[in-house]
Amino acid sequence: MGRFQIDQPQIIRTVAQKAAVIHIITPRENIRSVMGAGYRELMEAISKQGIQPTGPWYTHQFQTVPDLFDFEIGVPLSSDISPEGRVVASETPGTTLVRTIYHGDYERMGDAWAEFDNWVAVNGYKPADDFYETYLIGPEATTDPDQWQTELSRPLSNNE
Repeated sequence: MGRFQIDQPQIIRTVAQKAAVIHIITPRENIRSVMGAGYRELMEAISKQGIQPTGPWYTHQFQTVPDLFDFEIGVPLSSDISPEGRVVASETPGTTLVRTIYHGDYERMGDAWAEFDNWVAVNGYKPADDFYETYLIGPEATTDPDQWQTELSRPLSNNE
């Protein structure tokens, strides 16, 4: 299954960022097909409007439910996008969060989250229910999954 590693987690403060998103609710077994199709739909909509992303694409998971994904596929933008189909303008909030970089194949993402969440708990932080995955380097850049990098982020509850 390849190499598995997460970087030392960091506590950071983010600023609000304009974005274009597609909200999706799907059974777990459909995630691969809806993720790829949603990403293509999102990128096509922003391209049609002549808008360039200002950073890598991401997913924002609203909750952890064993058999269901309730999430947005998003991309940061420097300007607002007009609604087109399922694509709407949004904004990621400025917040305090804990973040790490996972190095490895998407098949080990669950292991990475478990290790990351363990670090968060052991260090006394209280995460919110939602979380983000930002796809820094993936199959579009290299066929070697050991080179893939995904930023894992957990917003912290307001008492942090």
